[in-house]
Amino acid sequence: MNKAPLRIDPGYRVTMHFSLTLSDGTEVLSTYQESPLEFTLGDGTMEPLLEYAVLGLKAGDEQTLEVSGDEVYGPRDEAKYHWLKRTDFPQDMPLEESQVVAFSTAQGEEIAGTILELNEDQLLLDFNHPLSGKTFHYRVSIISVEMAE
Repeated sequence: MNKAPLRIDPGYRVTMHFSLTLSDGTEVLSTYQESPLEFTLGDGTMEPLLEYAVLGLKAGDEQTLEVSGDEVYGPRDEAKYHWLKRTDFPQDMPLEESQVVAFSTAQGEEIAGTILELNEDQLLLDFNHPLSGKTFHYRVSIISVEMAE
């Protein structure tokens, strides 16, 4: 008796490749040339909307969806723009517009800020998620689906 292939449900272990590509073709992130992503659906590894997009898929399935960054990461919020003093950065650190700079919060969480403007004294950083306000293509290739142990 052949068993039907497992479909992805909450709590199932998933191995998959995925990519996020902007509408202009710029690839933002991809596992296709690296090790695949392994996670348990619902464990917080991925944003909930991106998890929802793989719900019900099975090993061998592939799909591409057009996704709104606002729906996944929230809309752009000008309250997340902050001016910081240039002296807050190492003197030998090269800084330029559009550069993404990593920061650690007091709780040890890593966050990224994108430099919007800079002058001799200060930098305007955008702490919104880089994909907020953008549309991107989410492509997945499911490699395996297993019941979690």
